Amino acid sequence: MEKIKTLQKYIDESNSVVFFGGAGVSTESGIPDFRSVDGLYNMRYDYPPETILSHSFLYSNPKEFYRFYKDKLIYPDARPNAAHYKLAELERAGKLRAVVTQNIDGLHQAAGSKTVFELHGTLEKNYCVGCYKRYSQSELPLYEEYPRCTCGKMIRPDVVMYGEALDDDVVDGAINAIAGADLLIIAGTSMSVYPAAGLVQYFRGKHMVIVNRSKTAADEMCDLVICGSVGEVLGAIEVN
Repeated sequence: MEKIKTLQKYIDESNSVVFFGGAGVSTESGIPDFRSVDGLYNMRYDYPPETILSHSFLYSNPKEFYRFYKDKLIYPDARPNAAHYKLAELERAGKLRAVVTQNIDGLHQAAGSKTVFELHGTLEKNYCVGCYKRYSQSELPLYEEYPRCTCGKMIRPDVVMYGEALDDDVVDGAINAIAGADLLIIAGTSMSVYPAAGLVQYFRGKHMVIVNRSKTAADEMCDLVICGSVGEVLGAIEVN
């Protein structure tokens, strides 16, 4: 495919690649995009996902939040796919400067990536809302309604809910990486979720590429638009 050959050329000629990814990267690992509300979802929940995943809902209705959390966010059997592994390989080869992700599943790190800016946090980390004691995913106590700390307060995932601000240090790191890149690869995202999508405006490099199964809000800004599977496209790239 000519477009993949062009992407290969861009990567070969680049010294500082940054990857900006969204939910479409993880769906290929079997993690569905919660925004794709199906009939089964409507039978199970009385609220839209954006409401359930909000700061106010978590604190006012933690039982219902954690029911959604276990049903829709936790996929213990999910494994990295070809896209995750290729990015880690590009980083080891000195080509990839950073991964900037909107995903919260930790699959980039599981594949071996080291420099990952998780804009929306990660389900791998949790903390008590009372004493701020930290818990990894595997350390969460068993619960029926919601997990409680040894101090008695609720434990919440260290993710950015609707109504909460992104972490300043993570955003600054992502901006610096994007601003210093000569190639920006955007993949698996509609580029419609802000403020995360707005970070690509800091790119000043040579080429911007987007890989997605459908049209996005960023297509017109890019030098190369590839419609297809992120895993298949990146999996076809050779690391030289």
